Amino acid sequence: MSQLCVIFDLDGTLVDSESLCNKAFIDLLPELSEPVHSLVARYRGWKLSSILADLARRIETTLPSSFEATYREHVAALFASELRAIPGVHEMLSGLNRICCVASSGPPAKIRQALLVSGLASFFDDRLFSSYEVGSWKPEPELFLHAADALGFSPRQCIVVEDSDAGVVAARAANMKCFQYLGDIEADSHPSAASFSHMSELLPLIDAYERGRET
Repeated sequence: MSQLCVIFDLDGTLVDSESLCNKAFIDLLPELSEPVHSLVARYRGWKLSSILADLARRIETTLPSSFEATYREHVAALFASELRAIPGVHEMLSGLNRICCVASSGPPAKIRQALLVSGLASFFDDRLFSSYEVGSWKPEPELFLHAADALGFSPRQCIVVEDSDAGVVAARAANMKCFQYLGDIEADSHPSAASFSHMSELLPLIDAYERGRET
């Protein structure tokens, strides 16, 4: 087996959850008159506390202390009925043949639910790492460094697959190679990452990177 570890972000990378997470804001905040795609573009890669602070400022209100719990319950309900894997992810993971894990800014319960609902849990077993357990959020590198250390890999042996610029910055700060998944969004890739638009492209990119390391 390869001596590379592939560290996957979750939201927007493995599962198509960004629109659902932002739809929940619109459902719960009627004052928020903004389309889902605009919220996705604005908040991609942000941690929840920063999003809530920004939302409160923009709609000029104070969110109740119970809002986060209400929001997470609503997101869990949306996930249960609507969450799907990103197209091509099942096939990509089936052919990966490398140690892989999930490193997400979300809480552990959200990570586990997303993987179970989308049918991806068996690819990762218990190799799941959360910012809430580490106490550090992207673009800080500690989550990726913790995941690598827990699995017995050095940073140079790790590849990070991310969709957000914050995740790319975290990967590069951890001295890890990063591939950025853009999907069908109209956005430029981060200059520190090689980008791709469909999951069928990822395995050839990883193979080429590994061959380059061996020469």
